Amino acid sequence: MAGRLEGKVAIITGGGVGIGAAVAGAFVKEGAKVLITGRRAEKLEEFAKTLPADSIGWHAGDITKVEDAEAMVQAAVAKFGKLDVLVNNAGIDPSGTVVDIPIQQWLDILNTNLNGTFYMTRFSIPEMLKQGKGAIVNISSLAGVRAIPAMPAYSTTKAGLQGFTNAVALDYGPKGIRVNMVSPGATATDMLKNSMQGLADSQNTDIYGALGILTQFCPLARAAEPEEIAPAVVFLASDESSYITGQNILVDGGATIVDPCGSATSMLGKAWGDR
Repeated sequence: MAGRLEGKVAIITGGGVGIGAAVAGAFVKEGAKVLITGRRAEKLEEFAKTLPADSIGWHAGDITKVEDAEAMVQAAVAKFGKLDVLVNNAGIDPSGTVVDIPIQQWLDILNTNLNGTFYMTRFSIPEMLKQGKGAIVNISSLAGVRAIPAMPAYSTTKAGLQGFTNAVALDYGPKGIRVNMVSPGATATDMLKNSMQGLADSQNTDIYGALGILTQFCPLARAAEPEEIAPAVVFLASDESSYITGQNILVDGGATIVDPCGSATSMLGKAWGDR
């Protein structure tokens, strides 16, 4: 039986690790041909070897460079003949308040998380128009709808992706191109694990202990694995979501439904209003 992405060609930025790698694996399983991109050739090549050779390709480059972004799109078309799907997954998340964060680091985060998405989208849409349709999935974050301490640059860029998603969805919907977002909550990627090391050390626990602290008020009370994010991306890339555009699917374990004040009392064994 054909997969849900049978016959489709996709680019996944940041596709060699974490959520990007999980999405790439899920896409190939559903029948897609996939080009993964990223800055580290060794990571791309290492991961590509785990998938069928006729279904995967890789191209090293930096999405913050216009010429690299254009080359990624050209590489996908050269290898697989067309482009149907773009997953803008690559991103960075250094921390620092507005007073503390180095100005260059602020600019680097904006350049990667927003400008890189813009460049990839700019060069992908003309190829999708040749097919008469296409799907773009922008990987955002719970940080785009809820503030995270000392991460104003990351939160700003992820919130900005919603405006970008809406604008492109509006402009290109009449031409058959759908644009949506997936916003993961806490996900056990290497990037998040590295961010949690300080918390783990301060609490004399390991990384998963730190993730438990991070997600203690979340209804599912745990971090996601990258493979749990991928199905939402597959859905939005597939024809099953043919009448969905401009939307943000939160894959967050229910985190956005929680009032942290009320949840804090419940964790102490008290219901709201108990005397």
